[in-house]
Amino acid sequence: MKIKAAVFRQVNQALQIEDVEMADPGPEEVLVKTMACGVCHSDLHTQQGSIPAPMPTILGHEPAGIVLSVGTRVRHLVPGDHVIACTSMFCGACMQCVQGRPHLCTDRGANQRGRDEPPRVTRNGELIHPFVDLGGFAEAMLLHQRAVVKIDKDIPFDRAALVGCAVTTGVGAALNTAQVVPGSSVVVFGAGGVGISVIQGARIAGARQIIAVDLLDQKLTSARHFGATDTINPANCDVVRTIKKMTNGGADYAFEAVGLVKLLEQAFYCLAPRGTAIVVGAIAQGQVLSLNPAHFFAEKRIIGCMMGSNRFTLDAPRYLEFYRQGRLDLDAMVTRHHRLDDISDAFRAMSAGEVIRTVLTFD
Repeated sequence: MKIKAAVFRQVNQALQIEDVEMADPGPEEVLVKTMACGVCHSDLHTQQGSIPAPMPTILGHEPAGIVLSVGTRVRHLVPGDHVIACTSMFCGACMQCVQGRPHLCTDRGANQRGRDEPPRVTRNGELIHPFVDLGGFAEAMLLHQRAVVKIDKDIPFDRAALVGCAVTTGVGAALNTAQVVPGSSVVVFGAGGVGISVIQGARIAGARQIIAVDLLDQKLTSARHFGATDTINPANCDVVRTIKKMTNGGADYAFEAVGLVKLLEQAFYCLAPRGTAIVVGAIAQGQVLSLNPAHFFAEKRIIGCMMGSNRFTLDAPRYLEFYRQGRLDLDAMVTRHHRLDDISDAFRAMSAGEVIRTVLTFD
């Protein structure tokens, strides 16, 4: 099957729209026609070289689409089903999986083709890597069945796609990773797609105070729509001191949702005793965190967050039910729609802070 895809071939160079060939589904694989794919900062970070990826690769990891065909061992999907996909695929047999932590699966290779099998995607015989085993910036995707969850057909594709990454990561960071307690105080550094999702997760959890921190005033205005009770532009103040004053001594939870060490340090220092800082943003490899260890005597802690500690097959339908109930606003998160050919402009708008989420749409 020949399709068009946005291929990443060189760091800091524009993605190239190319014709690629996609193999037929293997026994446990699903061929999906891509209908929508969100444009995430992780795609941009990869294009800029701060997140390593094999090249050439098809970026995109927040997709929704329609099943075209399935392998012989796939039982829960049939052609015509609407689906969303997530990179948190799992083997189901490793120690992390059997303990109920599939997002930390240690055998990702169980969902990939073996070396003796033909590649899923090629171009004139050249291996093309689907980014994080998805490759959503393409007209179709060939996926392992564990990457895919069926959704109801009345959910718009552009809304549903957000659950594949931003919503699962952000809402999950609040509900699953941090387990925000009702009545608590929360700070979110960064009001992009993931940060907005953290804010919504904290609101759903019942936080009494949610402080959004961002350098762009338009993002802070947007954050209030999604549930922030207070906002701070750190260009105008000492952010840690301001948060300590606003929270009467420090926040119970502080989420770093940008991917900068400096912000993680601020998140830690703005905590109340026994507070928790959560690393949600993708901090570039090689960065070093520097902290005053005396603060740990106040029993503060820093914890990591991998894709919102998700169990995607359980969490995704629940988040979409929140959307149906009006408790999770996906509609306002979609700022713009673009076509595949406009991927460079989508990256530019994201870099400029003009959007919460741009979604690529396909016929």
